[in-house]
Amino acid sequence: MVNIENLNFRYGKNVLFSNLRLNVKEGNIYGLLGKNGAGKSTLLKVISGMLYPEEGSCAVKNISSFKRLPSFLEDLYYLPEEFYLPPLKSSEYEIMFGGLYPNFDGEKFHEYLKEFEIDPHMDKRLSKFSLGQKKKYLLAFGLASGTSLLLLDEPTNGLDIPSKRQFRRLVSMAMSDNRTIIISTHQVKDVENLIDPVIILDDGQILFNESMEVINRNLRVTVEKEENPEALYSEEGLNGYTIVTRNETGEEGEIDLEILFNTIVASGSKIKNLISREV
Repeated sequence: MVNIENLNFRYGKNVLFSNLRLNVKEGNIYGLLGKNGAGKSTLLKVISGMLYPEEGSCAVKNISSFKRLPSFLEDLYYLPEEFYLPPLKSSEYEIMFGGLYPNFDGEKFHEYLKEFEIDPHMDKRLSKFSLGQKKKYLLAFGLASGTSLLLLDEPTNGLDIPSKRQFRRLVSMAMSDNRTIIISTHQVKDVENLIDPVIILDDGQILFNESMEVINRNLRVTVEKEENPEALYSEEGLNGYTIVTRNETGEEGEIDLEILFNTIVASGSKIKNLISREV
């Protein structure tokens, strides 16, 4: 679906990506994780063709992102963290922008809006919506767009707790085998049971790009009273130390995304070597 090779990108003298490589397969909901300033938003803009690198290539379904061809744009929907909604009614927006996407489904759009408790026939101008309503409106539109690639940057920012649950439900409903969604987020708890595989971006490189099945088969998490010298990662909490070690039992365990992220950033090379034994 998405193939990035030897990508170099900088802002002025600040090098952000250096020979970055990434392969994203069709039919998955990817979680793109990284520290603030790691380049998650920039990477989504590169994939969408909104930013051009110094060197390297980025292709979506074998079409270069940087050419911004109509066949490329009509099959990709990108929702940035900061966005703008014009002073249009919902019906006007649907007519104006829905026509840009050949597979846009108006019935599903209205269904998703209702799920988000937004009346698709209201006369209120979209620019007068609250931040949360605007975010839900554009999420519903993107899910109904019918594009094979959706790029969502911090999609749960501005959503209240019920809306976050609705978001997870609608994303699951809108998924199919020929669709790919990349969710960039730092609020991992909001999407923990939704994303798989996990991509971790750090220091200009993709540290990790693996499925949760592979992760849980190779890593084991326990809570112990004392630190373990064999641990790949440990952190102290109220009940002792949360310890991440190699999974030697052969049984698939479970690791939460916050612990996984901290483990990969702290011990990336060790994890890569461990995972590569079975690939």
